[in-house]
Amino acid sequence: MPKPVYVFSSGRLGRQANTIVLETSEAKKHLPVEQVSELYLFGEVDLNKRLLEFVAQKGILLHFFNRFGYYVGSFYPREHLASGYLTLKQAEHYLDTRKRLDLARRFVEGGLENLTRLLRKEGAKGHQVDKALALIKESLERVPHAQTVGELMALEGRSREEYYATWAELLGEEWSLNRQRRPPRDPINALVSFGNSLLYTALLAQIYQTHLDPRIGFLHEANFRRYSLNLDVAEVFKPILVDRLIFRLIRRQQLNPRHFLREGEGIFLSEHGRRLVVEEWEKSLQATYRHLRLRRSVSYRTSLRLELYKLEKHLMGEEPYLPHRLR
Repeated sequence: MPKPVYVFSSGRLGRQANTIVLETSEAKKHLPVEQVSELYLFGEVDLNKRLLEFVAQKGILLHFFNRFGYYVGSFYPREHLASGYLTLKQAEHYLDTRKRLDLARRFVEGGLENLTRLLRKEGAKGHQVDKALALIKESLERVPHAQTVGELMALEGRSREEYYATWAELLGEEWSLNRQRRPPRDPINALVSFGNSLLYTALLAQIYQTHLDPRIGFLHEANFRRYSLNLDVAEVFKPILVDRLIFRLIRRQQLNPRHFLREGEGIFLSEHGRRLVVEEWEKSLQATYRHLRLRRSVSYRTSLRLELYKLEKHLMGEEPYLPHRLR
């Protein structure tokens, strides 16, 4: 099966026959195109139009990150599975206030429910999380009554802020989190931003394998933002994939100060830190669980695709979308 390839080295990417070649000052690495689903480019990499034509033909996405690990953008090949019918259905659900609000509520409910389940697991370990659970419960009760997407975003933001306030209790004072994004001012903010970027791009790659248009979201505005649907679905999976990954990395003491560097007013993961997080991230996506409906084991990467298939069925009126639940 094709897999994502993460490139941290600087050099040149090119095509040689049916192979992608990464040439650095130390060596040449050949990547058989059949084994590559996406390329994550963290190093300073040169490439040309011939390579872009090749990866577009093969349906390979390129994700670009700057030297601080910030997501810059993606090369998203022409959609080979694009469906005019489904695109019209997406646009219909976005333009119809009632239909859009219904889907936006489902994304927020899914995200808040997964935050609740994660906190209950932490509470069972003896952590004090009752205040956050009470506020999230209150938000969940208000979600069905929200009349605008803005109200839903406010409920989600307030709940996540209270949830992040528990991280000092869950992980220790040195990992307390007051969310700051650009630039992140401490290691925990750098870690959250990087983890979220990995989830956004993983979802973008899965959307490419469906009939959905990544530009039309429902919770996040489809205006000047290039992609928004992946941000919607990410709300459901952040607690499951990103937050649990961060908890593991910190509790196993896999991260320490040498994995971060300061640049100007910001703090960012070093190359060594990014490599470590990416390695553990891939383990998270490859991990399997027993899917109750399918009655077989599936990976979390497969779950991302299944979530999008559920959304397709909702848009076509076949079955209401029910967000994935943390187990």
